[in-house]
Amino acid sequence: MLHATQIAGAGSPYVVVIGNEKGGSGKTTLAMHLAVALLKEGQRVGTIDLDSNQRGLTRYIENRRIWAHHRQIELEMPLHHLVPRAKGPKLGDNEAEELAAFEAIISGVRTSVDFLVIDTPATDAYPMRLAHLVADTLLTPVTDSFLDLGTLASVDPVTHEVTGTGHYAEMVCEARMRRRQFDQGQIDWIVIRNRSARDQLVGRSIAELGTRLGLRDVEGCAERIVYRQFFPSGLTALDALDEATFGAIPGQSHRLAQQEMRILIGMLNLPIGERGRRRAAARNEWYASAQAPLDVDNVLIDWNFRPIR
Repeated sequence: MLHATQIAGAGSPYVVVIGNEKGGSGKTTLAMHLAVALLKEGQRVGTIDLDSNQRGLTRYIENRRIWAHHRQIELEMPLHHLVPRAKGPKLGDNEAEELAAFEAIISGVRTSVDFLVIDTPATDAYPMRLAHLVADTLLTPVTDSFLDLGTLASVDPVTHEVTGTGHYAEMVCEARMRRRQFDQGQIDWIVIRNRSARDQLVGRSIAELGTRLGLRDVEGCAERIVYRQFFPSGLTALDALDEATFGAIPGQSHRLAQQEMRILIGMLNLPIGERGRRRAAARNEWYASAQAPLDVDNVLIDWNFRPIR
């Protein structure tokens, strides 16, 4: 795994990894919303799907492209890649193949994107560990449940005090240590508590774990059916709330989802630059005037941008 550090370094995009060994925690939904949020801020965004079995993020983006064509609307699209799992008989050969595929993608997008959003599978597999090793920000969504908390920590059933570190948390700690050894890089680890319960027992346990392991704890999104409804059309809560985009009049749940997702992404403190925001404003102006006669004098597009790092 040490060889994976070769893909981190100066001039690379800022890497955001969404990871957790617990399935159903909302990783793919968060990855897609984050990618769209960054695109709307004018950032150049690449996405990588490391779960070649489920292909959740890949299918989400494919649905978005099909929906945009069907509705004849403009929707922001990331530069997407899927890393296939190697299935040979020898573990060492498989890992070498997966590392080569991962490195090739990183090298290919190094100068063409500002952010790289990586969605990982819910298993401790080699590609998952590679992604964690190169993360600048690691996002770990969990439901507000002691069952989900088990990947991060063991908890006393009576006092709810943290008594040990879970397998996934140990893997993250190892990745952070190796990253510091390589380039003194710091991984900003953020645990996002979704579907918050009223008693906040899990929240207090995660806060205690944060003190021990140096992670940030933020409140995420409530359980809303609307998030599951977004997937077939490839839409997100951050897309325009209008009938042309959704094919129906968005309701109150759409607006609440948009508000909470904006708040959540704002709390991540990602390095979104002013230049990217200017690109977003120029793009939005172009979208608004797409049906109007072209006025060349008013087209001011800054193509000479560079990565934020």
